[in-house]
Amino acid sequence: MRLSCKVAAALLCLGSLLLLYLLAGSAAAPPRPPPAPSAPARLAAPLARRQPRLSRSPPRRNPAGSRLASARKPGEQKHSKEPTSLQCMHLAVVACGDRLEETLIMLKSAVLFSNRRLCFHIFAEDSLKPEFEKKLKEWPSSYTKKFEYNIYPITFSVGNAQEWKKLFKPCAAQRLFLPVILKDVDSLLYVDTDVLFLRPIDDIWHILTEFNSTQLAAMAPEHEIPKIGWYSRFARHPYYGTTGVNSGVMLMNLTRIRNTQFKNSMIPSGLTWEEMLYPLYQKYKNYITWGDQDLLNIIFYFNPECLYVFPCQWNYRPDHCMYGSNCKGAEEEGVSILHGNRGVYHDDKQPTFKALYEVIRDVSLLS
Repeated sequence: MRLSCKVAAALLCLGSLLLLYLLAGSAAAPPRPPPAPSAPARLAAPLARRQPRLSRSPPRRNPAGSRLASARKPGEQKHSKEPTSLQCMHLAVVACGDRLEETLIMLKSAVLFSNRRLCFHIFAEDSLKPEFEKKLKEWPSSYTKKFEYNIYPITFSVGNAQEWKKLFKPCAAQRLFLPVILKDVDSLLYVDTDVLFLRPIDDIWHILTEFNSTQLAAMAPEHEIPKIGWYSRFARHPYYGTTGVNSGVMLMNLTRIRNTQFKNSMIPSGLTWEEMLYPLYQKYKNYITWGDQDLLNIIFYFNPECLYVFPCQWNYRPDHCMYGSNCKGAEEEGVSILHGNRGVYHDDKQPTFKALYEVIRDVSLLS
């Protein structure tokens, strides 16, 4: 009964705040790029025993004690194709099978909680393309003017396409080929379909400016506590750091990835990203469990200087509260990005995750 009350309270609070946010946004003039990241009102959601909340503070720098070099700005990012004079934040997602609704709700949360213009790169099976087009055209102009989108087929430039497509989950390996396909995009944020934004993408996009001269991607740790982490207990292949990294939310500087020679366990010299992917998969395919995420862990095991690690509140998952709260960043600064893996949006194992998903799903864009 107490848990049900908490969920109900979270629903009411979140629903009210979202409606206020939308009403305020519809009455205001179109936003201009802010000089510094801002966050919407806090959403009270008891995601752990010590209630993580939505943060107002700016993104943290790389956690203390990291092996990575000190952060410094790599220079202004250049996108060769811009939809307007306003710089676009690029967001990529891969959708196959029954992930249409999840993807649309993720995109909806991105539009609701972001300030600057967005460019969506949607990779989808052919059967889903008309469904995406139909649904997105139904959104009112007050929202569609905030983004543009392209829908791409599922393609793999090297190796066996059917083998890649069946790696871990349908089409998940497509994210490995983003640097090869999106040649005109300098940087992007990749997310899984089961992600919800609880603060502007502008804030995580800002982390790109904190990369040092060698860093070209950013992810959160797979777990905070090694003794209960999956990689530290079960992995049969190399992985990054002490707990591995989770690829469900990943910033990528595609230009740097395309121009880097990566150290590897196959030949003494370096390989480009595209050259490395299929031989790497062939070498480790009998030892990996989580597909493309495992391959990314192997890549950054051999190239740790290339990875920026951001804190867990940028990829908050059920693992952070299943066995007690173990994401201190969320406790102190709030949950910034919610990642409902393990199917928790669609069952009753994590009712607060499900409640947040349903609230954003049910917010009317027409109000």
